[in-house]
Amino acid sequence: MKIIKPVLALTCALGFFAASTLHAAQNTHNKWLDYYDIKRIEIPKHIDPQIGGLSALKDGRIAITTHYGDVVLYTPSTNKWHTFASGLHLPLGIVQESENSFVVMQKPELTRLIDQDNDGKADIYQTIYDGFGMTGNYHEFAFGPAVDNKGNYYISLNVASNFNGINQYIRGEYSDKCLDENKMRQWHDFEKWMAGIRKEVTRMFSCVPYRGWVMKVTPDGKAEPFASGFRSPAGIYMDNNNKLWVSDNQGDWIATSPLHQVNQGEFYGHPASLHWQKDWSIKHQDVTADDLNKIRTPAAALFPQGELANSPTQPLSTTNQAAFGLPEGELLIGDMNMNNLIRFLPDAQKGEMQGTLIPFVSGDELGIGNFRLDFAPDNSLWVGKIHLGWAGDEGLVKITKNKQPMFIVKKVKLLHDGFEIQFNQKLKSAPTSIEVTRHSYHYHAAYGSPKVDLQKVTPSKTKLNANGKSVKVSIDKLVAGQLYTITLGDLTDVQGRPLMGNVLRYNLNGLADKPRFKRRKF
Repeated sequence: MKIIKPVLALTCALGFFAASTLHAAQNTHNKWLDYYDIKRIEIPKHIDPQIGGLSALKDGRIAITTHYGDVVLYTPSTNKWHTFASGLHLPLGIVQESENSFVVMQKPELTRLIDQDNDGKADIYQTIYDGFGMTGNYHEFAFGPAVDNKGNYYISLNVASNFNGINQYIRGEYSDKCLDENKMRQWHDFEKWMAGIRKEVTRMFSCVPYRGWVMKVTPDGKAEPFASGFRSPAGIYMDNNNKLWVSDNQGDWIATSPLHQVNQGEFYGHPASLHWQKDWSIKHQDVTADDLNKIRTPAAALFPQGELANSPTQPLSTTNQAAFGLPEGELLIGDMNMNNLIRFLPDAQKGEMQGTLIPFVSGDELGIGNFRLDFAPDNSLWVGKIHLGWAGDEGLVKITKNKQPMFIVKKVKLLHDGFEIQFNQKLKSAPTSIEVTRHSYHYHAAYGSPKVDLQKVTPSKTKLNANGKSVKVSIDKLVAGQLYTITLGDLTDVQGRPLMGNVLRYNLNGLADKPRFKRRKF
């Protein structure tokens, strides 16, 4: 058992979010407010408003973790705030384990907090798992936990940044594939580091276990490496079907921010983590894209940088459609630098996950810094914000749906010869101005990538289904490995309601099978 002592607030600029220009709503009227109420909750002055973890409890309370290291319980019905635990080190996630215990992901460990005497405050701070390495590098954040249906925890570990090196004392084995430890400690001589040694270090690195990995941890603390290839996996979530999702942030080897559906044993793109892959012999600085493409699992979705998201955060399964307005089976995703949430509509093909990203609730009323999300039992969506002295915001937001029906895309389905776009309401008329483009990205060691081979795709045919709720966009030659952007224009339904989210971004990893001809029986 370990008691964690209070620590100083993080003061350096964060690197786990990609830099961007902040996005602000331009419309004088936010049409989302016709359907959703966005309410900012007033937080008492004695409580840190930067929220790193958030969980809606079954009894209606909201549990949050704060930048300064507290666990705080908020009761919306009475507007009461109560501190459950203090002295934690940058806790960036929380889940309730039982009526009197929580599990929190601190920067150095996964911790169980227990209120043993039922006085509303944690008496026991118990280390569940701290077997991953730490060098003192500012970029070695830890996120989670996500929880599967057997009670196992999943955490995601950032790689380190070469804007720092390592400190004198480290935790864990030091990789022989990294630059010499003594050289890596010379970053304290900043001029010397920036002028010379830093150039010998890859942009991001994993010199101690298991930076760049998702780890699976049992409730009693037994851990195993689960999946690799992550750079800054700020969002980790287990959905209602026991599928694990991770969002990552643009950077070296990450052309634009991705969303991954993560499976055990697979590699998702960033090579630093491979230092801790059994039988892997190539140093990070020597690896090539050809080496990695043989083993890399493509992203389920891609967020075009500066357009849809810059630093995506936590995914979350949609809730009751009648109560919140979105079809069940989707994901909602937050972002640090843009004032919108994002829908992901899955469309697996041949067992490979892919699908469509669509803008959701947006505007100045929502704001930026949307880091942690959860649905309460009353189907309201709670959003916790953070900035940590860098990009983002602070505070707590509650989003509720009114009873007004809205007009949205319900599903996007890949066909062998195009896309079928299904809506939840009848269209007023057939669309006449659908625009389609496609592009890819470079997979390389450089930071990010411009759009590659961006080209306009002219649909060969656009047809409105007889029921008025489905449009087929025929495309003569679909190309795998491309991000298709479909702009639907100013569509309205038969009641004159505008389409809420009219730009669809489908990440086409694999093509659909052609339908087989069925012989008529006589």
